[in-house]
Amino acid sequence: MDEPNPISVGFSILKALRVSRPRLEGTADGPDHRALARILEDMDRDGLALLPDRLDELDTYTRSLAACRPNDLSRDAALAYWLNLYNAGALTLAGETFATRQSSVLRLPGAFTRQVVRVAGESLSLNDIEHGKIRRFRDPRIHSALVCGSASCPTLRLEPYDGPGLDAQLDDQMRHFLAAGAAEVVDGRLQLSRVFLWYGADFVRPHRMPTFVPVRRRQVALRLAGWLSTDQQQWLKADKRSVEFQSYDWGLACSVGKPA
Repeated sequence: MDEPNPISVGFSILKALRVSRPRLEGTADGPDHRALARILEDMDRDGLALLPDRLDELDTYTRSLAACRPNDLSRDAALAYWLNLYNAGALTLAGETFATRQSSVLRLPGAFTRQVVRVAGESLSLNDIEHGKIRRFRDPRIHSALVCGSASCPTLRLEPYDGPGLDAQLDDQMRHFLAAGAAEVVDGRLQLSRVFLWYGADFVRPHRMPTFVPVRRRQVALRLAGWLSTDQQQWLKADKRSVEFQSYDWGLACSVGKPA
């Protein structure tokens, strides 16, 4: 299975940091996300295979968001806006991958680096949206909310993100992601999703997001403790516990998980 080139990934992240920071000065409510809600509901019933027939709807929804001015929104509404915009782009990638019978979204040229939308005068790729916009909200829980059309990524939420309910949604996403296999004790070792290898520093130093300074594995695990199961929390309290990171499956997949 294809793997991202670490050097190319690092370069694309640095490039994404050149986009403007979210200003977080607005007070307006978010735009209408009902079009995305309908697609998520249908995916919950029919799965990934329906996406090629919904690409036009995803494009219309993305263009409707592009007409919005996210800096006029309240902080939570703006973060919900960018999360939904990113996930709509990831669904488009998954639909295109399925339609062309590719095994992974990584087989599409420029999957995460090509321009997907123009917002407030800025041309943005999915990498730009994730690293240049979303991570700058300094909330590491976003790593449980973003999908990439791959087997090891978090599941989609069966509802769009929404400003008034965002805090509860992100907490629920973290618990769901970890409980669904992103945190497992196997043979006396805590095995975490590779997402927490790539972005663990965001959990340890959220005030510096996006941050790239390496952190220790146990530091990451301790920062995740509040979302882990009771048994896993008890396991972490013991000394000299080993923490490992799982491999990452980039095979095409995109599923929906029901909110609590």
